[in-house]
Amino acid sequence: MKRLFTSESVTEGHPDKVADRISDTVLDAVFEQDPFSRVACETFVTTGLVMVGGEITTRAKLDVQTLVREAIKDIGYVDSSYGFHYADCGVLNVVNEQSVDIAQAVIKEENDANFDSVGAGDQGMMFGFACNQTPEHMPLPIALSHRLARQLALVRKEGVLPYVRPDGKSQVTVAYQGHTPLAVNTVVLSTQHAPEVTLKQLEKDLIQHVVRPVLGEWFNDETQTLINPSGRFVIGGPHGDAGLTGRKIIVDTYGGYAPHGGGAFSGKDPSKVDRTGAYMARYVAKNVVAAGLSELCQVQVAYAIGKAKPVSITVTVHTDESGPLSDEQLTELILDQFDFRPAAIIHNFGLRRPLYRQLSAYGHFGRSDLDLPWEKTDKAQTLKAAALTLAG
Repeated sequence: MKRLFTSESVTEGHPDKVADRISDTVLDAVFEQDPFSRVACETFVTTGLVMVGGEITTRAKLDVQTLVREAIKDIGYVDSSYGFHYADCGVLNVVNEQSVDIAQAVIKEENDANFDSVGAGDQGMMFGFACNQTPEHMPLPIALSHRLARQLALVRKEGVLPYVRPDGKSQVTVAYQGHTPLAVNTVVLSTQHAPEVTLKQLEKDLIQHVVRPVLGEWFNDETQTLINPSGRFVIGGPHGDAGLTGRKIIVDTYGGYAPHGGGAFSGKDPSKVDRTGAYMARYVAKNVVAAGLSELCQVQVAYAIGKAKPVSITVTVHTDESGPLSDEQLTELILDQFDFRPAAIIHNFGLRRPLYRQLSAYGHFGRSDLDLPWEKTDKAQTLKAAALTLAG
């Protein structure tokens, strides 16, 4: 039976993504000086104001105001007519230290080589997902949405469409037969723009310079394209809408095609399993699909605060044909091949380094433009061989 599925993305100038960028910029700055810092940095942005809060325990010396202004400038809020400007906005720093109760439960010692040295930073469940719909093993709607948003930012930064401003959104609806994409049904693309630009010009330029180059063969006469359907989008960014860290968690992951545990990523050090556990679950799911053991794989992992080992790991696979292993056998194989303890993940992925600012927009998964350890498929052949042995 045919069905439609939709995902969205946003540009780095979207107010929520401005907040994510600032939080991850602070995290990276901390890790440049003190890799064993504990960070939970939250940011709120609105007209003329940035408030940075949360809990940070570190030996690093931070100039939060400068970090905030540099992040906003890099995004592109460099003109006062946009309603939000890197040099003019107020910056309020209300960061505190991490609770001693949480600290003593989570960090046993500053030594990631001892895989029992870090307990989970909180309770919770995380999901990882992979499928064979795209080369990066992501669902097609979110993959195309991210590409559209990145292309929209690119034509602005390179001056191809100089009237485009930093805030923007994309949305892609794909027609499916089962889990097989058949066609792109609808594309929605909205961008903040200079007031003198007409909707007709926007439609022409964005289809030519953004939609067609990104969609390629997915774009045809039957594809419905909606450009700035509100008609006018001059007031945008934090001037048009307040932004918060962690409010675009579906954009950050799989576009709603897979479940989400509820925890955000940005501004959190890797002892926070909201981030680390989700990266590990993606790594496992992607290697399962790359090994040919499933066309679709979903991994759920759950933790208790202060405990290194997960309380549960569940693997769900889907194939059009009978796979070599059942879900139970595959879960057994994964438990044998992968270590889900936070310190092991941190050590194996090298997560105590300035890595996170570049992830604050356009998704944490399926990033072919970045060399991310959880996107590698280096375990695929080992998994395949072990699965054949287990299957007998």
